Amino acid sequence: MNPGAAGCRLDQPVDFEDRLNSFVVPTLSGNRLLLLDAQGRIVYDSGGTDMFITVVPITPSKRVANVGEARTTLGGQPYIAAAVKIPPARDPLAATYVVLAQPQALSATAAAGDLAGRLLEAGGAALVAAMLLVLLVSRSLTDPLTQLAGAAEDIAAGNYSRRVGIRGSDEIGMLGAAFDRMAEAVERARKTQRDFLANVSHELKTPLTSLIGFSQALVDGSLWSESERSRAATIIHEESERVLRMAQELLDLARVEGGSISLHITAVDLAGQLDQELEVIRPRAEKRRLELSLAEPLNIPPVAADPERLHQVIDNLLDNAVKYAPEETAIKISALSNISGVEVIVANATGAHKPDAERMFERFYRADPSRSAAAAGVGLGLSISRELTVAMKGRLWADFDGSGDLRLHLLLPAAAKPTTTAQPSPASAVVPSR
Repeated sequence: MNPGAAGCRLDQPVDFEDRLNSFVVPTLSGNRLLLLDAQGRIVYDSGGTDMFITVVPITPSKRVANVGEARTTLGGQPYIAAAVKIPPARDPLAATYVVLAQPQALSATAAAGDLAGRLLEAGGAALVAAMLLVLLVSRSLTDPLTQLAGAAEDIAAGNYSRRVGIRGSDEIGMLGAAFDRMAEAVERARKTQRDFLANVSHELKTPLTSLIGFSQALVDGSLWSESERSRAATIIHEESERVLRMAQELLDLARVEGGSISLHITAVDLAGQLDQELEVIRPRAEKRRLELSLAEPLNIPPVAADPERLHQVIDNLLDNAVKYAPEETAIKISALSNISGVEVIVANATGAHKPDAERMFERFYRADPSRSAAAAGVGLGLSISRELTVAMKGRLWADFDGSGDLRLHLLLPAAAKPTTTAQPSPASAVVPSR
């Protein structure tokens, strides 16, 4: 055998261990290299543990083929190890397994470091995604709110037709729909106000023109005869009463709508009230050859109402029937009691200009626009009557029966304790409201 070759052989265990210690150990970085015999005893340990004392149990790995796994304690420290079986008689120590052991603490640290890096990456990605999501959500919120703010400014500036058109099932969509409904209500209210002012101006123009014209004629002496002066004075008086009546009705309407009207609710004998109202209006009905009839049960209960305001409402209903019923027809008044309260119905035939039951209670509404205001009234009586009825916790509406007659329904709550009976004062009974 070649002596040089023989000098390179590591036949002695000590030489083999020295060579492992000099070449392998510096590369382990805190890990340990073990050689085990067939019984699992340590025959070489790069960490210097006493050999042949510690036995490392090797179990086949379930994840990697031809590799064993082990957990052991070396020098009082737990280790995790991976083992590979080597052919026999390859080294002087007669090792069967070569094992690489790593401290469990080092494994946990490495795993934690790797996990921390992955968590940082995941956290960074989540932060970017969250910022994008917040940006999208903020845009989806701020854009509609900005649009709503702009629309509100437009409406405040007088552009009542402005709408946002935002719809949806979320809160922003519901807010947009509510805003559009509010804008529509504001626009209707402004239109109603403009129409109201225009109607008031129109209604005042005619009597004021008559007042100015005839008073001027009296002042400048252009009316020579006594009959002309008397006729002018009569017209001035009638037109003055008309303007005063309109002013009073407008004041009543403003008070009722503003909730400032004073009501004194008490138990009112409705049967007696109807009898008195019919007696007051009967002369006017006879002039137009109208037949008045009243049908009421004997035990009709009192109603909870303000006597003065109830007189005003009933007078307006009867006045409307007398004005608009065709001559030589019948006006039927009836009263009945039901679970809802006490109901009064005023029915009359209609002429060629059939009124609109839905619009009858609008301000200044007339079924016949060509009819003069002096003959037909201002057109506020039914509107005021409905407001007064609502203020007395009642209801006022209109419809038509099967024969086409107009019916005005007044429903009032029955008095809880009909212990007192209130009658309208004589002054209120003889000064009907128009």
